[in-house]
Amino acid sequence: MLSGLCSGSHKSTGERRNATARKGNVHLRTILVGAAIPAARTKGSYLKDKYYRLKARRGAKRAAVAIAHKIPVAAYQTLTRRVDYRDLGEAYLDQINHTRTAANLKRRLERLGYVVSISPKPPAPDKDPIAAAAA
Repeated sequence: MLSGLCSGSHKSTGERRNATARKGNVHLRTILVGAAIPAARTKGSYLKDKYYRLKARRGAKRAAVAIAHKIPVAAYQTLTRRVDYRDLGEAYLDQINHTRTAANLKRRLERLGYVVSISPKPPAPDKDPIAAAAA
């Protein structure tokens, strides 16, 4: 990628280690990182959720660079597939793995001193009582 926003690759003995991002077009990189910050503030967007998750673990600047990398990747995918851009939504990362999300939230509540038991939600009843009675 010409922007130089791809993460660096440093592998040794089968382990991935942190490496600096590549050197690329400085002006393009500046514009993309500058666009990543407002994109991360857009209400209800996938990029906002991803930014704040990364920011908690890696810091604000690294999270901004990661979001700046996602912008041209999404643009490339929409152009090559010839489809309109569709944001995945704020809850996308939670929907990927329900059990992992539930276990993480349970663990956080237990750390706060709560006793938590998780059971699946029962299926919702039919919304149309007339159709249910006729059947």
